[in-house]
Amino acid sequence: MPDAPHRFQHGLVIGKFAPLHRGHLWLLDAALAQCDHVSIWVYSRPDFPGMPTPLRRNWLRELYPARLFPHLTLLPDAPNPPLNTEPDAVHQAYVRGVLESWGAQPDAVFTSEHYGDALAARLGAEHVCVDLPRAAFAVSGTALRADVHAGRVMLDPSVYAHFVRRVVILGAESTGKSTLTRALGEAYGTAWVREYGRDVYEREQGALSPEHFLEIARGHRALEDEAARTPGVHRWVFCDTDAATTLMWSYLLTGTARPELHALAADCAARYTHTFLCDTDLPHEQDGWRANTEVRAVQQAFIRQDLGTRGVPYTLLRGTVAERVAGVRAVLDA
Repeated sequence: MPDAPHRFQHGLVIGKFAPLHRGHLWLLDAALAQCDHVSIWVYSRPDFPGMPTPLRRNWLRELYPARLFPHLTLLPDAPNPPLNTEPDAVHQAYVRGVLESWGAQPDAVFTSEHYGDALAARLGAEHVCVDLPRAAFAVSGTALRADVHAGRVMLDPSVYAHFVRRVVILGAESTGKSTLTRALGEAYGTAWVREYGRDVYEREQGALSPEHFLEIARGHRALEDEAARTPGVHRWVFCDTDAATTLMWSYLLTGTARPELHALAADCAARYTHTFLCDTDLPHEQDGWRANTEVRAVQQAFIRQDLGTRGVPYTLLRGTVAERVAGVRAVLDA
């Protein structure tokens, strides 16, 4: 049996989507269910520096992929949009003029706003108001921008990942960074990322090539990105080591490193919001894979030198696991 015809031929949805939340998705799904074709227009002036228009369009593109939603179009940027503070009539005239220049004529406008009736009338379209009282999802972009972490349940993980910050824990062998990384994830109720290099090192029985170290850096970054999208992540992802340390190990064990690994190491300065360095005050523990205490001191010196050369600020952590967690809290909770 063929599908029932849609109520409208062309639906239009306009919004800031800053950030894209579940109320927006409810609105878009309503439009898609009632229209042969739906156009989405993302615009704001001024734009949001922390989440510019292309990023917000990409959120829509990711959640509504073209192969699954061929009847959805993301409209491009239009020149000189009016300020958000301009009267509704100014925005209505602007939207009508741009759509006419694009040859687009919607017969329905979908909103969850009071301005929808006047906008639709200006476009010669019908207004479909979807959940004006926000009964389905009590959320607004304004409230989320005020505290995105408190409202994270209203965001798809792919959207919330943009607001999650990475914290890296560094240190030579047997300085307690793996234990601390796990403890921080538990203390903050969020995701943490193990040292992927250990997986590859044990898999290859310690016989690593420059290509293996590049694999380690790529794999570790992929785990970090995955953790940022994990349901239940909250504000931070704690990461055990980084590509700069992997670069050091590539030189220590193979005498060289691949150019891409250098690039990944250079990116670390901007990738992590905070860097913590575990000191060597803990007893050295030999697990069959690690070097001796003297080598640990050399590794630690290399890490300190690298942080200084790259101009990366860091906090040194000493003492027990509890004392180190408290040291991290003193920085992050501030």
